[in-house]
Amino acid sequence: MPSGLPFEREIDEMEELLAKMESGTGNGQVTASEEVRRMRRELANLIRKVYGNLRSWDTVLVSRHKNRPQTLDYIDMIFDDFVELHGDRAIGDDRAMRTGFARLADFRVMLVGHQKGHTLKERNECLYGCAHPEGYRKALNKMRLAAKFRIPIICLIDTPGAYPGIGAEERGQAQLIATNLLEMSRLATPIICVVIGEGGSGGALGIGIGDRVAMLEHAYYSVISPEGCAGILWKVATEETKPMAAEALKLTARDLFRLRVIDAIIPEPLGGAHRDPRGMGSILKDYLLRYLRELRDLSVAELLDQRYQKFRAMGVFVEQVI
Repeated sequence: MPSGLPFEREIDEMEELLAKMESGTGNGQVTASEEVRRMRRELANLIRKVYGNLRSWDTVLVSRHKNRPQTLDYIDMIFDDFVELHGDRAIGDDRAMRTGFARLADFRVMLVGHQKGHTLKERNECLYGCAHPEGYRKALNKMRLAAKFRIPIICLIDTPGAYPGIGAEERGQAQLIATNLLEMSRLATPIICVVIGEGGSGGALGIGIGDRVAMLEHAYYSVISPEGCAGILWKVATEETKPMAAEALKLTARDLFRLRVIDAIIPEPLGGAHRDPRGMGSILKDYLLRYLRELRDLSVAELLDQRYQKFRAMGVFVEQVI
């Protein structure tokens, strides 16, 4: 099935041809297995070449792919005994933010993550992953509960940004995100954050303060979306200005690892997570377990000091005596 990504047209054509060959319908003849193997090698090389040279804007498109696994998909694939916790004890239950206890191998964890939805009905229910203030309040309440029992917290980030509506602003969207930043910086339990798709603005940062912050290879993490940036700088978001904005924002995992904003880049299966969700789930599970093992033996004092130093060291400044 065509991916819908503009830079994958040649890949889509080759996959369609390969499917015909494997079904024995190419040109009405059963194709030799050697020819099929050759075509598979060519396809793998083509995918490797295309994905090895993605532009920043291409990465944004991959991170938004409709088949890319989301929080609930990873819960089904790699977590056990998930018990969802609802509500923020104030307004309601934000479906864009999912929280609950789960088990990852031998570890009990508190899982917090954005959910966009796959179908139109799910997306409308989840508001395309744009959480309201009650979503961030719910997330913080559950994280405080986890910290009370020294249960590690795993945050899966996948949002274009916090919900931008008037109602959200009236209910204190910015204040609640700021509160989350402050409280997460001093929660006395290990926190692991992974950007699995889109990491847009404060909506992502609201659950993005942790002892380990990682990104999937084809995710993005940015203070603003390329469309929003283009709209501010050039007054219009077009097919010309959006790639320019994406490049200027330095939003890819490679850029942010070089700038030491993130701790690690988690590799994706060949051609992106949307091509092999279960393979991606297996890779993510390995990384999460590694981080949990690294953090479990640290004392609370060591954990909080390392977390503080990690974020304190970000950024570059120059001192000049006048």
